[in-house]
Amino acid sequence: MSITLRNIKVWNTGEIIDLVVPGLADAYFADTDALHDGADIDATGLTLAPGFADPHVHFRDPGQTYKESMVSGCRASASGGYTNVLIMPNTLPALDGQAVTEEDAAADKPGAREVLDAGCGNVIDFLQQYDAAHDVKLPVRYDLCVCASKDRAGREASDTADWLRYVPGFEDDAKTAAMNEHPVTAISDDGSAVPEPILDDVLANAKASGLCLIEHCEHHDTGAVNDGLVSRKLGVPGIPEDTELKIVARDIEAARRTGIHVHFQHVSTAISFDAIRKAKAEGLPITCETAPHYLALSDEALLEYGTLAKMNPPLRSEDDRKATIAAIADGTVDLLATDHAPHTMEEKELGFLKAPNGIIGLECAYGVCHKVLVDGGFISDERLIELMSVGPDELMGHEPTDIAVLVEDFAEPAPTGDDPDGVIAGETADAAGHSADGTKREGVNRLLDLGSVEGSENVDLVVLNTDEEWTVDPEAFHSKARNTPFGGWKVTGRPLATIIGSQFMFSRL
Repeated sequence: MSITLRNIKVWNTGEIIDLVVPGLADAYFADTDALHDGADIDATGLTLAPGFADPHVHFRDPGQTYKESMVSGCRASASGGYTNVLIMPNTLPALDGQAVTEEDAAADKPGAREVLDAGCGNVIDFLQQYDAAHDVKLPVRYDLCVCASKDRAGREASDTADWLRYVPGFEDDAKTAAMNEHPVTAISDDGSAVPEPILDDVLANAKASGLCLIEHCEHHDTGAVNDGLVSRKLGVPGIPEDTELKIVARDIEAARRTGIHVHFQHVSTAISFDAIRKAKAEGLPITCETAPHYLALSDEALLEYGTLAKMNPPLRSEDDRKATIAAIADGTVDLLATDHAPHTMEEKELGFLKAPNGIIGLECAYGVCHKVLVDGGFISDERLIELMSVGPDELMGHEPTDIAVLVEDFAEPAPTGDDPDGVIAGETADAAGHSADGTKREGVNRLLDLGSVEGSENVDLVVLNTDEEWTVDPEAFHSKARNTPFGGWKVTGRPLATIIGSQFMFSRL
């Protein structure tokens, strides 16, 4: 099977090429049936980019699959243009590598029976072997983030003896190496900041394993929304903005002291961005992300969307929202992540004090970010792709697909009826099909056949319509969850196809 996309633009060079995709992956699912053997699709106006990556997702499997599962979370990822994600450690049981026992199952600990019934001894094994144990093909690549503390309880650092063999380069035998298709690539207690008493032990584990610490840079013991006029109007206890800065400042000092790479999640305040900006200027090993909701919404959204806009850290002031966009525009922000956090609508309707924090975001992130950042004139289309593809992949230790190199190394001029060599009669052209006067001639696009690419199993791509206007409809999401304030938003820019391992995984072409 082969499918051809004609006249598609390479995201960072602007070259127009024809792309041949060998076929459909086993896990392929679609919103249309346009893909079939021999399909020839006019992709004029579409953009070909490296697949999106998200180093901050919660799939709730095992333990809370009524909210999300590996299947629904991975399908949501592929639908949103993502080819790789990093699963956070707040599964049940926690993703810390400790053994799950029959005693745990007998005590009705959430998720324990699921792990044991899958024939696995711990949650890392469960997620690494998910496909085989559940007889499914998951439509996205994923890595695992191990807990910073045992049981993610914040009392004692997790034990490297429980998880180091799942880190690339530390496999203890051939069997473990073969299992590490979904390796541990980071440490975090996401959902909670690493407590001060165990911070040095966690950093020592990061040093021993070569992993970075992905830090939930927010800690508060009271409060439900941002402290300010909105919290007072709602009569809800507020969370001061310096609850984020305290963790950021503490961990910047830890990075200075130890040299360990610290990555700050979902940064949301001007004062935190200022501290990170200064740390980067000093050359410290600091990176950071923010999420679509912090650049698109302020705490005023609580008045319109209620608990659908309740998250941790909370939506901040309008000044902080503007500072978030400024930090993206000036390069302080290294990448964008969704913090995809599924909850049931019943849970989100419990009121500000009891409703869980978080929203889903994988299936509308690109559109929301494009609407605010690119349409708003703050960054280019190319920079948004860097923030959603290149930066996240690099944080996770992966190399994003370099399309320009593939074209240079493997593409051939596309033949035409009168011009089998791809050059207009009477003209001379370079390998890209440009004539001596620099103009592009019709019918001489370079042809990139992914089936002929060396290492094609590693080629991950997304096809984007950067101009498409569409309305976010949570009811059409592939996620189990619907908890988003973006329902009904009119956005621009949409992923139309997700290609993993040189095969279509999802399409709405």
